[in-house]
Amino acid sequence: MSDGIDQVFNKAAALFAVLSTPIRLRIVSELCQGEKNVGQLLENIDVAQSNMSQHLNIMYRSGVLGKRRQGAQVFYRIADESAAMVCRAVCTQKAIAAAVD
Repeated sequence: MSDGIDQVFNKAAALFAVLSTPIRLRIVSELCQGEKNVGQLLENIDVAQSNMSQHLNIMYRSGVLGKRRQGAQVFYRIADESAAMVCRAVCTQKAIAAAVD
């Protein structure tokens, strides 16, 4: 039984590690609205393209994001809905707490 519980906590910790930067949380937030390419993400998230690409690559390799190629463009989407749910829950609670303060 302990191995199953340990595996759950290990997976949760890995997800939190992937979501541990504000840029990645913003990427998840943007992609909750639907699939977007890198240019569309850069319009709303103020980072260099190389930095954006690094974050997208980490999130893709972890399974949080999926991608598809259309011509020269790569479109990203949420692949792990639990990541989006965690992001929404935590960010919503922080926003509520900030409004109360």
